[in-house]
Amino acid sequence: MTTEMDSTRSEIRALYESQFDAIRAKDLDRLMSFFSPDIVYYDVVPPLRFAGSAALRERFTAWFAGFQGPIAMDMRDLDIAASGDLAVARFLSRSRGTLTNGREVGIWVRGTSCSRRTDGRWLDHPRAHLAARRSRERAAGDRPDSLTRGRGAAALPVRTSWLRSAGWTSER
Repeated sequence: MTTEMDSTRSEIRALYESQFDAIRAKDLDRLMSFFSPDIVYYDVVPPLRFAGSAALRERFTAWFAGFQGPIAMDMRDLDIAASGDLAVARFLSRSRGTLTNGREVGIWVRGTSCSRRTDGRWLDHPRAHLAARRSRERAAGDRPDSLTRGRGAAALPVRTSWLRSAGWTSER
């Protein structure tokens, strides 16, 4: 059982690494290949829920277009629980880069994702949440310690203007 669980964890870890590689390269077709056609994707931007691969493709297209170059992606604290052909993962991820207006941005997001293995292939069903410190109700900024420390300027208020300019809203 442990060997099977270790194998599943390795497969899920590889799934996320491949997704992040596709995001870094802004490879939309490759990124979309990791999601089920009937995906319901929950994100941190309005309308918050993107149903179906066409809606998700539109969402990612807008997000990619908001950046001048590649989008840097990092993951930490990946925790995977699996049984058979189902797996649930929790993690923290950081995206950062330079917007088309020249502003450099970065934000931490807490992700929860359910994956199902179909025909030997894992497909992802993610949910994203802003990583916030409740004491100040601010999103965690681009410094990794902003997720664990309660002081300093690392926690930035969420600025809808830069989220919007990065394609992180549906109000384009």
